[in-house]
Amino acid sequence: MDDAPVTLEAGAPAPDFEAVDSEGNVWGLDQLDRRTVVYFYPKDDTPGCTVQACDFRDHLSRLHDAGLQVLGVSRDSEASHERFRDKFGLTFPLLIDSELEMHKAFGVWREKTMYGKTSMGCVRSTFVISSDHSLEWVKYNVRAEGHVTRLLTDLGVEVEA
Repeated sequence: MDDAPVTLEAGAPAPDFEAVDSEGNVWGLDQLDRRTVVYFYPKDDTPGCTVQACDFRDHLSRLHDAGLQVLGVSRDSEASHERFRDKFGLTFPLLIDSELEMHKAFGVWREKTMYGKTSMGCVRSTFVISSDHSLEWVKYNVRAEGHVTRLLTDLGVEVEA
């Protein structure tokens, strides 16, 4: 079935992509010159997505110390991303994927069931792309709360108790 989402695994090449962040900067696989966390979230300024974004914000120095940069990705517009960044003091780029090209390439646009209703949507997922552009770490259906601590632990980065 052509519409079935891909499921990526660690060790595989990262999907090629190109997307613009809320400040107009173009990001693509070829521009990634160091390890990069790419996390997909459903919607700006919603409870779970805010928890997750603030978790990345709060651990950003630890991530940077481990050689990682962070990119958030959602379908939201430039204006929505700017409001979200400003409201919560987010200092990492938020990429705009309104056409779902990245979502589909990374396999995060999937059928979801919520409150008994089935629809297509973004499954909260995180990928670590190594400097050689392979996938170092892949997790679909992540929980927003405590996610960054689990990521750091899995990557062997010491976290505060």
